Amino acid sequence: MPRKLISFDWAMKKLLRSKANFDILEGFLSELLKDNIRILEILESESNKENYQDKFNQVDLKVKNQHNEIIIIEVQYERELDYLQRILFGTAKVITENLHESDAYSQVVKVISVNILYFDLGQGNDYIYHGITTFRGLHNQDTLALSKDQQAFYNKHKVHELFPEYYLIRVNNFDDIAKDTLDEWVYFLKNEEIKEGFKAKGLKKAQQELDILKLPEKERLAYARYQNDLHYQASMVESSYTFGKEEGIKEGRHAQKTEIAINLIHAGMLDNSTIANITGLTLEEVESLI
Repeated sequence: MPRKLISFDWAMKKLLRSKANFDILEGFLSELLKDNIRILEILESESNKENYQDKFNQVDLKVKNQHNEIIIIEVQYERELDYLQRILFGTAKVITENLHESDAYSQVVKVISVNILYFDLGQGNDYIYHGITTFRGLHNQDTLALSKDQQAFYNKHKVHELFPEYYLIRVNNFDDIAKDTLDEWVYFLKNEEIKEGFKAKGLKKAQQELDILKLPEKERLAYARYQNDLHYQASMVESSYTFGKEEGIKEGRHAQKTEIAINLIHAGMLDNSTIANITGLTLEEVESLI
């Protein structure tokens, strides 16, 4: 049975910012973008507030690749009806922050927004959506293309390459059947496991570095608390949509505590009393799960 691994959002917060682990993130981005991505640097992950009225846009990780493109990577658990506008704002914010007053518009940075979503966004049967900007003729239905001069000037071949691009990975819609190497990454994002035989770029290193059992005890406890809080927050949000009552929130929280306790029991590194202390369950409840 594959070992349980650290969730990708925790890895981004704690491990993937280290240059030694760039190849994990490079592997994921390479499989998603169908390019051999190399990360040059990790950028500030929170947009600066210009004044008290300015929107605050927080992303989990922001990197610059070898093409001098900026890639925003965000993991989102809570449902937001205006999430599409949020990612639009995020890319616009990055563009304006990276264009100086004296710069020509040709210096506008290319931004790629990668969104790993654990909630239902919109309607559709697929689990990965790619959004680009194209210009289509109203009469002839042709797609506007770059001229030869523009291609040489921008070193790009298509119009959409000049504009922000968006990737929406709806993790919960994935059916757990990995049909290609990108699916192997989606499987990991959904299940926090890597199956034997997976060959996607970066996964072998992820399997080595993101093993929960390799964490120091202090980090394991911190991760367990983080997961507990994360599930509790998700439970509260979900309860507000489905129950709308305090009783629903309480039941949802208890179910998530139970799930965390089961995961800790399977990890086999903590005694029952410690698990009870982390999750808030009684010792009797923990023992009944074994």
